[in-house]
Amino acid sequence: MAEERARKVTNLQELRQERSRLAHRTRRIIFNNDGNEPVYYLKEATAKELLDCRTTALKGTHVDSIFYCTWSSGFGYFTHRTKVGQIFDRTDNPEHPDNKGGGLSRNKTAEFIRQGTDPLEIMVDFCKENGIEVFWSLRMNDTHDAWGSWYGDLLFPQVKKDHPEWLVASKEKRSKHGGWSAMDFGHAEVRDLTFRFFEEVCENYDVDGIEMDFCRHPVYFKNPAWGIDAGPTEWEQMTEMVRRVREMTERVGLKRGRPILVAARVPDSVEYCKAMGLDLERWLQEGLIDLLAVSDYFRLNPWKVSVDLGRKYGVPVYPCLSETRMRDDEARKTRSSIECYRSRAMNAWAAGASGIYLFNSFNPRSPLWSELGDPKVLETLDKVYVIGARGVAVLNFWMADGEKRFMKRPTLSPERPVALKPGEAFRVPLEVGEEVREKAGATPRVTLQVRVAGLPEGAPLQVTLNDKPLSGAVRDGDWFTYTVAPAAVRKGTNEIETVLQPDTPDGAKLLDVLLWVRYNR
Repeated sequence: MAEERARKVTNLQELRQERSRLAHRTRRIIFNNDGNEPVYYLKEATAKELLDCRTTALKGTHVDSIFYCTWSSGFGYFTHRTKVGQIFDRTDNPEHPDNKGGGLSRNKTAEFIRQGTDPLEIMVDFCKENGIEVFWSLRMNDTHDAWGSWYGDLLFPQVKKDHPEWLVASKEKRSKHGGWSAMDFGHAEVRDLTFRFFEEVCENYDVDGIEMDFCRHPVYFKNPAWGIDAGPTEWEQMTEMVRRVREMTERVGLKRGRPILVAARVPDSVEYCKAMGLDLERWLQEGLIDLLAVSDYFRLNPWKVSVDLGRKYGVPVYPCLSETRMRDDEARKTRSSIECYRSRAMNAWAAGASGIYLFNSFNPRSPLWSELGDPKVLETLDKVYVIGARGVAVLNFWMADGEKRFMKRPTLSPERPVALKPGEAFRVPLEVGEEVREKAGATPRVTLQVRVAGLPEGAPLQVTLNDKPLSGAVRDGDWFTYTVAPAAVRKGTNEIETVLQPDTPDGAKLLDVLLWVRYNR
């Protein structure tokens, strides 16, 4: 990375060539840090304590890039030194049944700034010293201030108090979708303010790039907030703003002699993005973004759809792995496991991803940071493959009929169970991102678990994997566990079929399917 930074540019052509080269550098893992450390977790305002919280232990792992968000909850609140936005230096500790951790009383932002520094500057310095790429990440329309609890009102920034007409709704008359406090980017003033947030950081901090995080949160215009898809007017307004950001990064990049890359994190569907007001494919056609990170609360397509889109325009794609939002205890436990994160990463690599983007993962000592960024390392590690990891229940909260209109992959889970009809087969595909065979002296053991609720004890369940019947099921409550020959598992799509006997009483529901791959060493 140091060698890459040393390449100075003197004109726009050189800058664009160097930017293209840097866009395709190795990023095994991108770590998105939400920047909560200075607000909640520090006893003292020191660089060491800030870095030790989430960052120092990442040295020597697969983390090649850190995307650092300086709070930015509530739109325009930051923990870096800003004159365009509002410094988040609140230390309130309100009495509230949900406030069990001291509220904002530990916020050290003001102390850092009094020392003549701030968390972003500290993070940039650390990354430069350790050969890690660093981006400033802006949550483009964060609406944590709409969620209530003890913190909602405390995150509501002055700009929203001064200009309630810039919001998509109000606390008294809430929008149908998303947070009522979302800024309406149909207002030129909102787009200009967002542009100036980026400009200020690019002019004052030596970042390698900036990220427009459109997944936090995915409502940008009044029409979608009220159930009407965005159209040409919104697409043009947002594209004009993104174009201004790109032009600014070129101007500032030429001044400093080094490019500033532009990344975007968006839902993994061109169609969904357009309904939001984001003309993603046009941005790619115009060369406005250099890196593409996809998905967040939900995933709409197989990873290959996004990878193919990026390849069409020469843009690297980074599937985002974030925490599950499923409420079912068993499903949540499995999907939060390290084995599930490994399988998700393996599937992303198999689809042609350029790297892995981790969101809401903050333990710097987790083995994930030294595993997920290399499919060779993952090959002989235990995994559990699932139909979907995050769930889909929130999809309709953010978009009118979002699940019905935009979901293009299987959704089987306790959130979306399937009623099994006696005598009728139900098939569901399961993606497996590896060849399940002996590797480097490690022998695989494979088990398939099928979870069926409402099936009477003793009632037979017929299960096939890739049209091969499985036998010898061990039942434990709702779970049926089968031992599977490794050769029966394909790299890619595997078809799992369940059939009940015709005389089985009605009421059985298929809740989940898990494929465990464990290696004996």
